[in-house]
Amino acid sequence: MALRYCSHDPLECTETDFHNICRLVYDQSGINLQEGKQELVKARLGKRIRHGNFRSFREYYDFVVNDSSGEELIQLLDSISTNFTHFFRENQHFDYLRTELIPFLRTAKGRSKRKIRVWSAGCSTGEEPYTIAITLLEAKESYSDWEPEILATDISTKVLNSAQSGIYSCQKVQSLSREVLKKYFLRGENQWRDFVKVKPEVKRAVTFRRFNLMGSLPEAEPFDCIFCRNVMIYFDKETRNALIQRFYNHLEKEGVLFIGHSESLTGMKHSFQYVRPAIYKK
Repeated sequence: MALRYCSHDPLECTETDFHNICRLVYDQSGINLQEGKQELVKARLGKRIRHGNFRSFREYYDFVVNDSSGEELIQLLDSISTNFTHFFRENQHFDYLRTELIPFLRTAKGRSKRKIRVWSAGCSTGEEPYTIAITLLEAKESYSDWEPEILATDISTKVLNSAQSGIYSCQKVQSLSREVLKKYFLRGENQWRDFVKVKPEVKRAVTFRRFNLMGSLPEAEPFDCIFCRNVMIYFDKETRNALIQRFYNHLEKEGVLFIGHSESLTGMKHSFQYVRPAIYKK
C-alpha cells in the first residue's frame, strides 16, 4: 500500500470517526463495537495510523474504504479483533467430543464415510483446533481407520499466521500433561529452548483459512461438529441469529455445536436441541 509522510501524531478520534469505524467494522465482520469502546479503537488503530503516516483517523478511514485491494481493511479488522485462547479451554467440550460424540459417530447407522469433520470457527492462534486434533488423534488409537479433518478459520491474518506456525512458548503449554507434551509437541533447542512446536501429525489434521463469519463458507460437505466459542459475544442479536442458522445448515444430522460457556442460545431463533450447557445438537 502507498503510504505518505506526515510529522503529526494522530491522537484525536472524534465521535464521528468512532461511529464511522464502528459501522465499517460491523458491516464487514458483524463485530458490534458498543459505546465505551472508543479508547480501545483509538489505541489499536492508532498504531496503524502512525505506521501509515496518516494525518487523522478520518484520513485513515477514507483510505480504508477507498482501498480497492481490501488489504488495509484486513489490517484494520486484525487490529480490532480480540484473540484470547489456550489449550483445552473449557475442557468439558473435549470430554464430550471424546466420550460421547466420537463413539456415537462410530456406531451411527447409515454412516459410510471414514472421517470426522470439524470446523473451528474463530480459531485465533490455533490452540483450539490443535486441541481438537489431539483429542481426535487420541481417539484414533481405538478407531484406527478414521481420519480427522479440521477446518480452522479466523478473520485475522495475524493470528492465522501464528496458528499455522504451530509454535508456542513453554508458558502456553504448561498446563498440559507431560504425556501429551511428549506425544504431540517437539521441544525447541538453542534459541528456541523456551518454545515447543506441534508435531507434523497434529498439523496435518488441520487446514487454516481466513474466513469472515458473515460470508458464505464454500464447503459442500457438512461437519460433524462446529466449535464457535466466545465469538458471538461480539455480535448483536440479529447477527447471532443469522450465524446460528448458518451453523445449523453446515452440520450433519445430529451434528453438534459447541459455544462458549458465557454464551447461550436462549431467546434466539434456532432449531437446535439443547444437550447440556454450551452444547447443542442438530
